[in-house]
Amino acid sequence: MSDRADYVPPKVWTWNKENGGRFANINRPVAGATHEKELPVGRHPLQLYSLATPNGVKVTVMLEELLASGHSGAEYDAWLIRIGEGDQFGSGFVAVNPNSKIPALLDRSGPTPIRVFESGAILLYLAEKFGAFLPTEAGARAECLSWLFWQMGSAPYLGGGLGHFYAYAPTKIEYAIDRFAMEVKRQLDVLDRRLAENEYVAGSEYTIADMAIWPWYGGLVKGWLYEAGEFLSVQDYRHVQRWANAIGERPAVRRGRKVNRVSGELSDQLHERHDASDFETSTQDILAAQK
Repeated sequence: MSDRADYVPPKVWTWNKENGGRFANINRPVAGATHEKELPVGRHPLQLYSLATPNGVKVTVMLEELLASGHSGAEYDAWLIRIGEGDQFGSGFVAVNPNSKIPALLDRSGPTPIRVFESGAILLYLAEKFGAFLPTEAGARAECLSWLFWQMGSAPYLGGGLGHFYAYAPTKIEYAIDRFAMEVKRQLDVLDRRLAENEYVAGSEYTIADMAIWPWYGGLVKGWLYEAGEFLSVQDYRHVQRWANAIGERPAVRRGRKVNRVSGELSDQLHERHDASDFETSTQDILAAQK
């Protein structure tokens, strides 16, 4: 790796050393499994393999919202995938998601298990499966899906862009940080203008668009991502702040944010979820496991 201003890329890039940074130990330029490891399977129709990153939280929030709405078929087992330790490169996980990214879902409710990967695809799959949190009228549905895919296309600038260069990169590169800070602030302005005129992102109804956007941009303005709140002056986006606070107060969102979480306060962590009662015993179980 070179930080020189006069660096000239070679004609052909080769991977001959780690690139540094927080996740250097798991980064590689090839796909596929690195080791044999089968995935556990619980008793519920839906098996989720994930971690409480913003992308993982999208799905656990959706599942908890479905259950809160009375969709008993949305009962699920949530298994912890520790991406820092390379669990996502186990053979079982790669079979569910060949891209080796969390979250990954296996729907075992039918005669043949169905795999679903990529968080946006999982939200859409569950919304259609249960007929919930996705408008059916053509215009409203199009608006919801547009904002869902806005998030899928925009968040890499926040995560892999600003998040990486501001918080995780081994060196601070002014050009990269400025480039992505500018884009993230533009995105926050897009969202703030939208929420100035609408209660929720897609309009008057709470939808999968909110569930997709909230863990990223709601988390950002709440100060949960990259310790970048002051740097980005997130208090200026008052409509995003109003929306983020309202979503965060929903009981299902509070539960969903805890699932597969391994950092922060113990009371906010639930490493695995197999039953609603797990939320009542999670702190005691974690303390016992640490002894």
